[in-house]
Amino acid sequence: MTHVLIEYRVLNELNGSLKQIIVELEKAEDRASRLEGDIGDPYGKNKLREAAEEFEDGWNDRRAALKEDLMKIQERVEATGRGWEQWDADASRQLAVEANEASTMPRV
Repeated sequence: MTHVLIEYRVLNELNGSLKQIIVELEKAEDRASRLEGDIGDPYGKNKLREAAEEFEDGWNDRRAALKEDLMKIQERVEATGRGWEQWDADASRQLAVEANEASTMPRV
């Protein structure tokens, strides 16, 4: 059987990184709209703005699907970390040895 060791710290970092990516994806649509406005129609030409709009239109649906998938992964990572922490705390309490019990435990 293969054993996998993942530290809580790594799970927490992954969880935080996924949350940051999700926030950036949420902000991306607003940034793209502002970019299109900032591009405007320099010298009466609108090809660059139209290209930016076309790109945004194509990327918008993909970004929404990606965000949805990342949210599911992030929720699972967070739940996994919480579950293992809870199990670890419960196991620790159950396996705790009182000071007066130590002298009566079998020695190997």
